[in-house]
Amino acid sequence: MSSILFKCVVLLGLCSFKLVTAQQPKSSHTVQSLKVTVLSTMLADAGIGEWGFAALVEIDGRRLLFDTGARPNTVLQNSVELKIDLSSVTDVIISHNHYDHVGGLLALRRELSKKEPAAMIRTHVGEGIFYSRPRGTDEANSMIDIKVEYTKLNGEFIQYTKPTEILPGVWLTGPIPRKFPERNWSSLGKVKTDAGLVEDTVPEDQALVIDTDKGLVVISGCGHAGIINTIDYARSFIRPSPIFAILGGFHLFNANDQTLQWTGEKLKEAGLANLLGGHCTGIEAVYLLRELTGLDRKTAVVSAVGSSFSIDKGIDPLNLAK
Repeated sequence: MSSILFKCVVLLGLCSFKLVTAQQPKSSHTVQSLKVTVLSTMLADAGIGEWGFAALVEIDGRRLLFDTGARPNTVLQNSVELKIDLSSVTDVIISHNHYDHVGGLLALRRELSKKEPAAMIRTHVGEGIFYSRPRGTDEANSMIDIKVEYTKLNGEFIQYTKPTEILPGVWLTGPIPRKFPERNWSSLGKVKTDAGLVEDTVPEDQALVIDTDKGLVVISGCGHAGIINTIDYARSFIRPSPIFAILGGFHLFNANDQTLQWTGEKLKEAGLANLLGGHCTGIEAVYLLRELTGLDRKTAVVSAVGSSFSIDKGIDPLNLAK
């Protein structure tokens, strides 16, 4: 375990729920080795496709799981088919509360802890992920029940209100401010907050940001806070470097041409070099963003299960999305 993450866990104690409210001092470290492998999305070059997202993130000898897919066993089955052993992964990042990102958490903890007791034992979330989302007389936020069951499995949640460096050069944004008027959510749900029952803008939405010598790499689950808001925020507290890559879902599948035009222009201004867009990004949106940012078939790709990105090799689309 890295010294930074170890100190964070020790200082916060051994309870099943922790709250990180202060930004950690920034290190000068940049990540030298990075590989991100998609384990859940709709297209499947290998394994099972689904409406969901998950990715294995390998950073300077450490491994994190970002989101857990929709169905309980999708990530488990896809990892086996891809010959990836997830039992050494102790820490999970959850981007937000929606079922298609949290559905595999309990199954992963139950199954992998049989081999390694510390597998998937810590889950990092943004403030607001456990807020009630009432839908009539029902509760629409599955994370409330998942929290109870995960705690029974000796898992612990660490909740963030501010950007935090969880490993050297590796940051969680915590909840992302909405500087630009991106509306990348459904506008249908309600959430109970301290202000009462309000529109659910997915306030807990967070991203993982990796600082490399080539620029920032941003991993997003759905980008409900807006991918431009996300990269703008990351550059404000890490450094205003070019965006070397954005990976994951950006919730642009329903975006109109005007929105995509604006998004593409902003990404180009940020120096975007690589785009691996899956899940709710939308296939047509990826192609249009490729054109608007001046990227090509090697650097702007629709992700598939098994596709990957690394610092040294760039995007490996496998066969389906070449």
